[in-house]
Amino acid sequence: MRIYLTGYMGCGKSTLGRKLASHAGLQFIDMDQYIEERNCKSIPQIFAEEGEDEFRKKERKALEELSEFTDVVIATGGGAPCFFDNMELMNRTGKTIYMDIDPKILATRLLKSKTDRPLIKGKSEEELVQFIGETLEKRIVYYSMAKCRITRPDVDLNEVMKMIS
Repeated sequence: MRIYLTGYMGCGKSTLGRKLASHAGLQFIDMDQYIEERNCKSIPQIFAEEGEDEFRKKERKALEELSEFTDVVIATGGGAPCFFDNMELMNRTGKTIYMDIDPKILATRLLKSKTDRPLIKGKSEEELVQFIGETLEKRIVYYSMAKCRITRPDVDLNEVMKMIS
């Protein structure tokens, strides 16, 4: 079994991923951490030193590697489904779940987050909600390709297991 969690940054992919993996007896992998470990650099460092295009290439390579893992829950990066044919690869090699969470909830979470996120750095709450809404409009075509969709941040694990079985 291979499960991919997709959705905007701050939607809870890593949190749900850890819980789901534990619940189902699977391994959990955070794709961003995987990329950082493989490249010996943080995501912000990769963005700053090599640019977004190079980061997206590294992200694709990581996804290709992870698509061969078994018995795993993978929390993808927020933009991962939107480049190359990443969504097709995920759908072909596993179950995909789009975590469709309200932009206001996302903004609140991201402002409280201690994680350095290059794409939203320095934005006010109002600017962040607007930015998230605009970005989601562009990304929805990719996110909506997922086989399952979660719209509640507090979804029950048994409900998720039913979705993917």
